[in-house]
Amino acid sequence: MKKSSSRPAPGQWWRENRVSCLVLAAALVLFLAVRAIAAPEKETAIDAAEYAEYENAVITEVLSDNTFTDPAADNALRGEQILLAEVKTGQYKGEIMQVYGYVGPLYGGQLKAGDGATLLISTYADGSHVATVYEYNRLPALAVIVAMFLIATVAVGGKVGAKSLVALAMTLVCLFWILIPLLMKGAPTLLTVFLVCAYITVVTMVILGGVQRKTVCAALGTIAGTALALLFGLAAQGLARVDGLRLTDVEPLLQLRQTGTPLGLRGLLVGGIVISALGAVMDVAMSIASALTEVHTVAPNRNTRELFRSGMNIGRDMVGTMTNTLILAFLGSGFALIIYLYSLGLSPYQLISSSYLTIEVVSSISSSIGVILSVPLTALISSVILTRGKG
Repeated sequence: MKKSSSRPAPGQWWRENRVSCLVLAAALVLFLAVRAIAAPEKETAIDAAEYAEYENAVITEVLSDNTFTDPAADNALRGEQILLAEVKTGQYKGEIMQVYGYVGPLYGGQLKAGDGATLLISTYADGSHVATVYEYNRLPALAVIVAMFLIATVAVGGKVGAKSLVALAMTLVCLFWILIPLLMKGAPTLLTVFLVCAYITVVTMVILGGVQRKTVCAALGTIAGTALALLFGLAAQGLARVDGLRLTDVEPLLQLRQTGTPLGLRGLLVGGIVISALGAVMDVAMSIASALTEVHTVAPNRNTRELFRSGMNIGRDMVGTMTNTLILAFLGSGFALIIYLYSLGLSPYQLISSSYLTIEVVSSISSSIGVILSVPLTALISSVILTRGKG
């Protein structure tokens, strides 16, 4: 008796996945084309007489250490160290340098023999060079942390987890190779952010689930939800009279624009809202589309209205926790500043009128609006597509 094989017949995999492959191929072509447009122009190298560079090194010996514990700084160390370090990268690789390390609560850290460090090496016109400790070399630690994340994702998620990592890598590449270079070249901020987020949504859904009704519903629901987050963010910032120019870290970008970089700053507030809402909206949309697909498979006789009602019942259970998650994420990102503002004992009127609080409220609520409204939108889109032809 022949054993049945679980392997697909020759050509079966292609027949089942050819549409997904074609969509991903088209997405790759589009990515390469846009990247060619977005790529920054190559700068002509200038041989500077004096320059500075950052290189990795290993501390071989501590020559002196006058650091001390400062109770006023939560027992953080202050002081200076004189160290010997062997340079591991760059033009001075293999050289043993005497370096200075400045230790304080807001910068640097005490080093000992065997520690990795990143050095700031300054080279002068006469060929001499000196080095100071910039920071710990955190590359090995970050590599371990990322590796643990990758292993956990694949171990728990299996093939789907591996696909999610591919989608995550694609998202990061789009943000750093497409979105930011385009913005630096003067592309309209909000339109560019929205189109890149829509592209990320489509490619992510295809990678995770292929081209099928479930992923189409989830992608459309995500795009609709982020569009509404964008529109609500625009309305909210107009009502509150704030925009990207009032962001905490916008001053260096303003200086960059004044030196000729045509970066649109006013749209950065709402652009950040759209990007921060994308993941949560995508999660909600996929959950509802997937659940309604299962409901439709089990009960195919349900009409559009009944399926929509089921989607709303499922979505209501998700809204509370997801909205809470978004707002807590915004509060957590500025937790230190919140504590500082609290310690000042500010007048309620002063605090409420501050641009910081207004920006945080606009950002968190606009993102939450995108999540909330993606529930009925995805439920409606899914119920219409899944019951198409039934009425």
